[in-house]
Amino acid sequence: MATYRTLDRAIPAPLVSDGEGVLIHRAFPNHDLSEFDPFLLLDHLGPVDLKPGEAKGFPDHPHRGFETVTYLLSGEFEHRDSFGHHGVLKAGDVQWMTAGSGLVHSEVPGRSLVENGGRLEGFQLWVNLPKRDKMLAPRYQEYESAKIPTATGEGIEIKVIAGDSLGVKGAVETHIPIQYLHFKLADGARHIQEVPRTLNTMIYVISGGIFLDGGFIPEYHLAVLKNDADLVEFSASGDTQVLLLSAEPIHEPVARYGPFVMNTKDELAKAFEDYRAGRMGSINVPK
Repeated sequence: MATYRTLDRAIPAPLVSDGEGVLIHRAFPNHDLSEFDPFLLLDHLGPVDLKPGEAKGFPDHPHRGFETVTYLLSGEFEHRDSFGHHGVLKAGDVQWMTAGSGLVHSEVPGRSLVENGGRLEGFQLWVNLPKRDKMLAPRYQEYESAKIPTATGEGIEIKVIAGDSLGVKGAVETHIPIQYLHFKLADGARHIQEVPRTLNTMIYVISGGIFLDGGFIPEYHLAVLKNDADLVEFSASGDTQVLLLSAEPIHEPVARYGPFVMNTKDELAKAFEDYRAGRMGSINVPK
């Protein structure tokens, strides 16, 4: 008889603001969960309907020692960095940025969203890097929506950003084993996902709700699972969307403050020193 992972706890994602005033449901960190090795942060941007001129973003800021993953469901975000990288993310697109040794970047609403308004919704996930990779050169992996593999089942559609599901493998290359899966489920649809029990696993309910381990998890809640089986089972209540995120823990010390995540306080102090000295560069916006 198959056994399934059980629920450790369900955590609400309260509405907060960040950057210039971007509305966010912050799943963590919070007083219930500071980090979930190797995950450091999960923000659900919006969903919010913006009038022309209302869109706000995240001006120039540095990062070192981890990865940021931006995934848009709707809207448009433009990004630039101190290495000259520039691009625009649209609905369904993914940017997996390895900050590594450090850079300065900005994420601001795209021109269309600023001028015309519209719906903004998406996610930002922070993934820690193991010590061996913290000072790698910055790197981007960017995928348009059409290039992200999709798996389908009965009443289920899955965007496989990283990892695999229903025999479909994601496109993103990761430093450690990671699954990043976006599910769309029709009412009553049931799914069983194989996840080795060595991977820390959580499910964020974007909309609708799921039945999991005999309980109900509503939208804007994070379900943290125990590492007690190799299968995860859940079913949808109404039309539902969820993110399933799992990864192999790093099991290393974490020294974290603001935009930097290192292993020691000395490394953290060096990151601030390098940033203030301009060693992470600056963003030059063409006039």
